Amino acid sequence: VPQKGEKAQLVELAKKNAELILFKDREKLRREQARTVDAAAELSALLGIPYARRMEAYDISNISGYSSVGSMVVFENGKKKPNDYRKFRIKTVVGPDDYASMREVLTRRFTHGMREEQELAEKGIDSELGSFTRFPDLILMDGGKGQVNIAEQVLAELNISIPVCGMVKDDN
Repeated sequence: VPQKGEKAQLVELAKKNAELILFKDREKLRREQARTVDAAAELSALLGIPYARRMEAYDISNISGYSSVGSMVVFENGKKKPNDYRKFRIKTVVGPDDYASMREVLTRRFTHGMREEQELAEKGIDSELGSFTRFPDLILMDGGKGQVNIAEQVLAELNISIPVCGMVKDDN
C-alpha cells in the first residue's frame, strides 16, 4: 500500500468512495427493511398476532358479471412474491356471487395444499418444497365482514387455524 504521493492519494480516494457507497447502501437497506419487514411486524402487532412472515391476499374479479376469477397474491417478510401468485378460474359458481366464488377459491387453495403436503410426506420430501404446502400466517381478504366470514368458515371446515383480516376502502 503506497504511503505517500499520487498513488497514496488514489488509494485514499478509493477508500472514501467505498465508504460513501457502503453508507448509501446501508441507508437503502434500512429503508427497504422499514418498508417490508418492519411493516409486516407492525401489521402483525396491530392485529395482535405473532409475526406474519407469509401473507396471502385474495380478491374476486367479475368481467361484466359473466366470468369470475379469483386471485391470490403473496407477501413474504413484507416483500411481494410473484412466483407464488395464483389465479383461479371460478368453475362452480354461475354469475357474480363473490361469496360463493371466494368459498370456492379458498377451498380449492387449502385442500390442494393439504393434499400436496400429504403426497410429499408419503414420498419423504420436505413439504416446504411444495408450492401450495406453505400456508400463510395471515390471510387478507379484499372486503369486509362478509368475505372474512366466508374465509373463517372455510378454514373451520378444513380444521385450519389462520388469522383472517378484511381490507376495506373506508376509514374503518
